Amino acid sequence: MEKNQIKISQTITYFNNTDDTLDVIYLNDWNQSFATKTTPLAKRFEEEYSNEFHFAQNDDRGYSVITSIDQNGNNLEFDRVKDHIDVVRVDLETPLKPKQSYTIHLNYIVQVPSDKFTRYGVSNDGDFNLRYWYMTPAVYNGEWQYSSNKNLDDMFIPPADISLELNVPSTFQITSELNQVDSFQKDSMTTVKLEGKNRVNNKLFLTKEKRFNQIQTDYFTMVSSVDEENLNLIDNMVAIDQISAFLTENLKPYPHEKLLITRIDYKKNPIYGLNLLPDFIRPFPDKFQYELKILKTAVNNYLENILFLNPRKDQWIIDGLQTYYLMKYVEEYYPDMKISGTLSKIWGIKSFHASQLAFNDQYPFLYMHMARENIDQPLLMAKDSLLKFNLNIANKYKAGVGLRYLDYYIDEAVVESSIKEYITEYTFIESNTSDFERILKANSDKDINWFFTDYLQTKKHIDFTISDFEESRDSVKVTIKNKTKANVPISVFVLDKDEVISKTWVADVIDTKTITIPKGTGTRVVLNQDLIIPEFDLRDNTKSLTNSLFNRPVQFRLLKDIEDPAYNQVFFMPIIEFDNIYDGIVLGIKAYNKTVLKKAFNYKISPQYGTKSNSLTGSISLGYTQYIENTSDLFSISYGASGSYSSYAEDLFVRKITPGVSMQFRDKSNLRSNKKQYITARYVDIHRDDNPDVTQDATEPNYSVLDLRYNNINKGLKDYTAWFTDVQFGKDFGKLAFNYEYRKLTENNRQYNLRFFTGIFLYNKSYETSDYFSYALDRPTDYLFDYNYYGRSEDTGLFSQQLIIAEGGFKSKLDTPYANQWISTINGSATIWKYILAYGDIGLLKNHGDKFEFVYDTGIRVSLIPDYFELYFPVYSNLGWEVAQAQYAEKIRFIVTLDLKTLFGLFTRRWY
Repeated sequence: MEKNQIKISQTITYFNNTDDTLDVIYLNDWNQSFATKTTPLAKRFEEEYSNEFHFAQNDDRGYSVITSIDQNGNNLEFDRVKDHIDVVRVDLETPLKPKQSYTIHLNYIVQVPSDKFTRYGVSNDGDFNLRYWYMTPAVYNGEWQYSSNKNLDDMFIPPADISLELNVPSTFQITSELNQVDSFQKDSMTTVKLEGKNRVNNKLFLTKEKRFNQIQTDYFTMVSSVDEENLNLIDNMVAIDQISAFLTENLKPYPHEKLLITRIDYKKNPIYGLNLLPDFIRPFPDKFQYELKILKTAVNNYLENILFLNPRKDQWIIDGLQTYYLMKYVEEYYPDMKISGTLSKIWGIKSFHASQLAFNDQYPFLYMHMARENIDQPLLMAKDSLLKFNLNIANKYKAGVGLRYLDYYIDEAVVESSIKEYITEYTFIESNTSDFERILKANSDKDINWFFTDYLQTKKHIDFTISDFEESRDSVKVTIKNKTKANVPISVFVLDKDEVISKTWVADVIDTKTITIPKGTGTRVVLNQDLIIPEFDLRDNTKSLTNSLFNRPVQFRLLKDIEDPAYNQVFFMPIIEFDNIYDGIVLGIKAYNKTVLKKAFNYKISPQYGTKSNSLTGSISLGYTQYIENTSDLFSISYGASGSYSSYAEDLFVRKITPGVSMQFRDKSNLRSNKKQYITARYVDIHRDDNPDVTQDATEPNYSVLDLRYNNINKGLKDYTAWFTDVQFGKDFGKLAFNYEYRKLTENNRQYNLRFFTGIFLYNKSYETSDYFSYALDRPTDYLFDYNYYGRSEDTGLFSQQLIIAEGGFKSKLDTPYANQWISTINGSATIWKYILAYGDIGLLKNHGDKFEFVYDTGIRVSLIPDYFELYFPVYSNLGWEVAQAQYAEKIRFIVTLDLKTLFGLFTRRWY
């Protein structure tokens, strides 16, 4: 284990069970995926804005060095596969014929990476937590099924009989799922022999302290390092035994002696929500938390260890079964558990609709979060193509909810018996979705083709409504409309208040379908009353059979809540914020309809009071977003209008009204791509109080501008590009501008930034009396009131030093701050050390009646969080050595962002 290296001598015997003759074989060597900053794993980290791997020391990354591969004593030719550095191609000495086997010998050294990248590797304590640490043969089933490591824990390898001999320092404790057959110690080294048959996973843990506990049950031995939630030994054993019995009863008897579940397994796939709560907030009983943590991890590992399927293609099967049995377990043992746990009983919290949802309601809810954003993805999409939120949460939950939906539609006994049959038939035998489909269809007397087509293969949203109904004396004729064309069954309930009178399943509603059902004493007809179906919009599922004025009455609530489909909800929220130094701290309240799940139409009314200006301010906004459900790159169209009233100087106010439309374009087949495009058209109407103190600005205080813009952005961690072209038309001016920005993070951890801006007036009638509409070299006037200036009218003092990189993008305040004819500038910076950069700006600007002027400045940039918190220290410019000039502190510029929503985006971007 010297220098975190493992020397491996390995023998592989591989049986060709196909009818093809093989000339080459492929070996998975996923430890090599850590070797460089350009591997598929490194690119995966980059896509998710994780820079820890990029900035790591070389020894922390890990690699493999193959010293020899031979067959029958003869060295074999081998090479790493292009674009898959962690896959090795080996040319066999002689072709491997069908039903025959080959045996090869390998010698190689593994440099184990740090565990800070994937949680597997060497820890800071010197423990070795190993997975995919030695080479394994790839699967051949007519074609080679190899893939690169992308931190998805999804290597596709055949079950194997493993014999392992370890020679490790005696200071380590060894934990494995394999069976220990021998152990002896010599000097300071311990030799341990481990064996196991039909093994898919082979995790190995070498720890300096005891981190695992073993509990023997009637079914198998559970080996666990999952946090025990302060349970005593008896409660721990009872919980483990209960879960072991549940797994055996619902799946099949476990074929191995030990089931290993680890803290790493849980941390990589936690119960989301529980994992975010600090220890001092315990809304769930310790026993409940512990059981769910153990169960979720155990179901996943149980299935991974016995099902031989390609997880990159058919992961939904394991995910679906995991979520399905989590829901079943809670229904059986904790049927009254709420999503908020014991908080649901606290005054002030229990009034929220969210607090009264059942614990299992979180699964369709979190899937619907992505569906409402239009960034959900099909369950059969390749695992490495999924957004992180879909991979870790939404698709797992949609799969489980879908099995439960199927369960209620055809019969619980049929679904569960089919699951058992599938697991039993395909234990250690390669299978896929088609095999699962065949068994379910054979056992069902209903047509369930919809589940394996529309539900699994597409992202069609499920959404029905009652478009018409007609009552008679003892029946009601209901017309059901399918709003999304997803051909799935829908349930129709007749209710007398909250009592279910009847339930009917209706299938094949392609467009509309009319059915007649008994009315009885019913007062309402409701679609999907039990919420078993993950429906896109539940708010139009009810029709009253009485003379009620509203199907859904209005409900007023304090603070944002989860959507309650029984009401039209209006929320109120107190406001305390700081927007500018003129209004000071702003107090107010906003009324809005936005819930946790996104809606197509949103409104917000925010009356406010500025404590410094002693005036009423505020804003109002209306917005409607239309998602485009086709294969084009047009992702959405947003229509909106907004108005605001606030201070722009001491005792001076501005009213802004802006109607507009925006089209977003992105590749719907590759939502992981950061590339997006926007076309925006808006009309900005400004009404300002006239400022009698500014005599040099004779511009009319009121004006309107038509603004058209095209944006193209691709914001990656290592390569960042963003550009736009913008044209504006007002009564007194017309402008055309182009902005391009490029950032590069190099292999040696240097950051280079380059920005180019050019703008020209198409016409300008205001230049003789004002620079209000002119291009600014260092501080735009922001006549459209787009930028978040905290002191926009300040010429001196701290707030005059706020910097917003726009237009000229200069940092020094030069003698010619504006251009009323045209401007072209280049801004650049490069890393000196870590977050300290050198910057430089050059430009040409032209004013009417003057020759063009060459301008420049240089200095030091301290970038704590790029674009959010930065400091700029001018050094040299057209003004000379600024560092030697008086009042230097007034020349320092800063970028600061206080908007919490903007800052929150730094953390959420890797998930979406």
